[in-house]
Amino acid sequence: MGQAFRVNIIILGAGEIGLHMAGLLCDLDHNVSLIEKDEQVAAEANDKLDARIVEGNGASVSILEEAGVSECDTFFGLSSSGSTNIVAASLAKALGAKKAVCRVHPDVQQEQWLFDFRTRFDVDHLFSSERLAAVELAKFIRNPDCLVVEEIARGRIELQQTLLPVGSPGVGKTLKELKLPARVRVGSIQRDGQSIIPDGDETLQAGDVVTLFGASRALEDLAPLFRATRRENDEVRVVIFGGGGYGFALAQMLEGSERYRTRIFERDPKRCAFLSSVLQRTTLINADATSANQLREEQVGDADFFVGATTDDEDNVMTCLQARHLGVKHGLTIVHRADYADAVMRAGPQLGILGAISPRVATGRDLIRFATSDKLHSLLTLEGGVEVVEFSIRPGSRLAGKKVTDVEWPKGCGLVSLTHGSSATVPAAGDALAAGDVVAAMVAPGSKKKLEALID
Repeated sequence: MGQAFRVNIIILGAGEIGLHMAGLLCDLDHNVSLIEKDEQVAAEANDKLDARIVEGNGASVSILEEAGVSECDTFFGLSSSGSTNIVAASLAKALGAKKAVCRVHPDVQQEQWLFDFRTRFDVDHLFSSERLAAVELAKFIRNPDCLVVEEIARGRIELQQTLLPVGSPGVGKTLKELKLPARVRVGSIQRDGQSIIPDGDETLQAGDVVTLFGASRALEDLAPLFRATRRENDEVRVVIFGGGGYGFALAQMLEGSERYRTRIFERDPKRCAFLSSVLQRTTLINADATSANQLREEQVGDADFFVGATTDDEDNVMTCLQARHLGVKHGLTIVHRADYADAVMRAGPQLGILGAISPRVATGRDLIRFATSDKLHSLLTLEGGVEVVEFSIRPGSRLAGKKVTDVEWPKGCGLVSLTHGSSATVPAAGDALAAGDVVAAMVAPGSKKKLEALID
């Protein structure tokens, strides 16, 4: 990702996530100031980073001023205290920061439909690292047959890339004939080494790699079109080890579909009681999943997925291996250290672990988009060179006030999401574009500069 100029960044918190994010941004040659109240932690960060370290309380106006908040392009509140983060982020915006991003407890993110925290505190983005990690875990569970699964538009739109097998109901049909739901889009097709941004007359062929965009539930309902055979029993059995932030967030996501039979092992009886009161379709087991006898007693070996979701990496990995030994089809695990997560993933085929998720890596991938000065921000690049890019419609833009169908989009460019305020959807021809909206598009290699010129 190239930058037009160095961006001024302030990060609050030199913990696991703050330190990782600061390292990413220093590597991109940005101006980074890191605020940390703990003297020893601040000193350790100073030894590790090419960043300015400011020691003090990030929710203090004087400390924010010392860090250079009035010249700040993006403020990241990434400490372990969600309340401190949201106060500091709100103050940073009031003191001149152009954008403010805030880490909160998963419960706060869940309650955004009850109370608009973003508007009330004037922050641009709220997230929880627990939910971001749970999203990565859920991708494996919901889409084990897909080549790539990603989320865009603040998690409202999902990208799925799947290989179209011989015998699929979609083979030999045009996209018009498939009659996809209105808010589902085939963004690209890879065929014989070529990448195609298709129109409705494109005919699907066996061996095509098809990239779909839409709400996750809509794509889930559409999956049989892209399979060789219809599955008689589509029920998925999931066992989660740990009912803390990661396990709770994952169970909430899976409760959105009747396909999933989910059980959580949680050793703390009080936490177990709380989870039982808020999860409607999840079975709670008050037991220690590190015990092989407990796993056998609960017949864990019959499950499709076992997920190690505690804060202890060793327990997560070893219990995953125990579950695999008992017969579980797939193991997934949280591994907090990014280098360890990479090692587990490399050894995954031998260990029987399908995925190892690092919360700090998941968070860094999600937040890096807030630290770019480019007009077009690249979200990801798919095989064949097709990119998913994101851009904001700026005040005074020639696009503001127009309908999607009224814009002459470059050939090789297809819109895949439109975010307006807190809502996001796959855009339809009649949707209006407004200043402040965020648009994501798929662009073929030769079309990116043309799109950049259009939105200028």
